[in-house]
Amino acid sequence: MNDDGLVSAAAWGDWLRAQIATTAVVERAVTEAHGLVLAEDAVARYDLPLWANSAMDGYAVRAADLGVGVSLRVLGEVPAGSGADPEMPVGCAVRIMTGAAVPTDADAVIPVERTRSADGETWARDTVQILEPVAEGANIRRPGEDTRAGTVLAAAGTRLTAARQAALAAAGVERVRVHAAPRVAVVVTGSELCAPGQVPQRGQIPESNSVLIAGLLREVGLEPVAVRHSRDDAAGARALLAELARGMVDSSGCDLILTTGGIGPGTHDVVRIALESEPGVRGAHVAVRPGAPQRAGRLTDGPLVIALPGNPVSAAVSFELFVRPVLLGMQGAARTERPRVQAVAGADWRGKVGRLQVLPVRVDDAGEAGRTVDAPQLCCVPAVNPRGVSHAVGGHGTADGYALVAEDRGDVRAGETVPVILVGS
Repeated sequence: MNDDGLVSAAAWGDWLRAQIATTAVVERAVTEAHGLVLAEDAVARYDLPLWANSAMDGYAVRAADLGVGVSLRVLGEVPAGSGADPEMPVGCAVRIMTGAAVPTDADAVIPVERTRSADGETWARDTVQILEPVAEGANIRRPGEDTRAGTVLAAAGTRLTAARQAALAAAGVERVRVHAAPRVAVVVTGSELCAPGQVPQRGQIPESNSVLIAGLLREVGLEPVAVRHSRDDAAGARALLAELARGMVDSSGCDLILTTGGIGPGTHDVVRIALESEPGVRGAHVAVRPGAPQRAGRLTDGPLVIALPGNPVSAAVSFELFVRPVLLGMQGAARTERPRVQAVAGADWRGKVGRLQVLPVRVDDAGEAGRTVDAPQLCCVPAVNPRGVSHAVGGHGTADGYALVAEDRGDVRAGETVPVILVGS
């Protein structure tokens, strides 16, 4: 295993992405493909809308027949889902519901609110009076005005959100070719960790990294195949990594093993010790705060391993900067990083020249103490003490995003603008 000393966050991220092997391409029903990444373009089979349909509950009419006070004879009704196409002689109307196919003879739909029935009911039975005419084409959705058959609705490399799934289903796409979800195992290390629900004894702390990393995986749409705890025993850690790599814990094995803790120079840093014999794994001190110590590479037995720091905020920052792009890259995603927005700092904080500072922040449309800004603009304030970020799991839990302070910037002053990655809801 090589130790490369200090590297920039960008260089470390580039190196990690170079280790990616994309997952296999599989076919899935579009209803079962949420969160997966398309391996080929998805093309509309049908026009959207498929036929001319009503945008309103009202009456299908001929616009030329309309005028204030005009009465039309009502011939019947076309509900949504009906295949009826009633003839409409001059001076006639048909009751029609939203989404229903517009009769061929009609060229407009007048909302029911712009009509009156002879008996005072909402809907006329025999004769309807027009209170306000509409123009030809009014309230009719034309075939293909949204999307034409043959249009690429989602390109290869696109991750399927609920909205994209719905668009594909509406356009008649039944099955898609996607990259299989990566199989990810999680290993947290530390003899000081006690399981959730246990009372910590002297020297122990409640274990939260498994909850954190498993939750971050689920936010990317992945369910971990295994979540394990390793005590500070190098031989045991080495055996556990081998079991996960070879599929002895999960029969299909893993594409990626994520570990937290145990990568420093200490005598009990078991992940570093366990990986020392792996020629494909390298270590680095990344110029980022928090989360400087990092180790990663491909194990001899096959899967990629990314070893993150043990402090919770350091692990979360490392996941956002390095792991999330790798997971999306493994699925062939065209976009692997979140968008960054500009926000106004609502308070001063100390920076660190020579390090990319990734500071958990709370984000709102007003500054500190409710200070508003003249233009619609996001404001951010630190969610943790900038001088002690890595362990501040409580403050991190209130964060909406991460402010990114470039290596050459240093301190941030209230009123200055900083880029922010939004991660909270």
